[in-house]
Amino acid sequence: MADPPASAPRFLAPAQVAELLSIGVDEVITLVHEGRLRGSQLGTPPRWRVEESSLQDYLAEQSEISRRMALWRQSQTASFPEVWGTSSAHGI
Repeated sequence: MADPPASAPRFLAPAQVAELLSIGVDEVITLVHEGRLRGSQLGTPPRWRVEESSLQDYLAEQSEISRRMALWRQSQTASFPEVWGTSSAHGI
């Protein structure tokens, strides 16, 4: 069987996405409804499918959020000399 063309989207079942993300299937469907994952109902009877590329985008987004939160936490624990330096701001 030949591989699908590179431009054709690849779809995953919500159970597969749930397993990859360690969340429930209902949470996957909620992410689709919120627009955080791209998905659609395909087939007869219609069943949800999630675009694999949207899963990669979602994971990249979550990594960026985590990175920013880590930076924020670091900035909240930094002392003023670490942030502003040790020299006097008023030249005293």
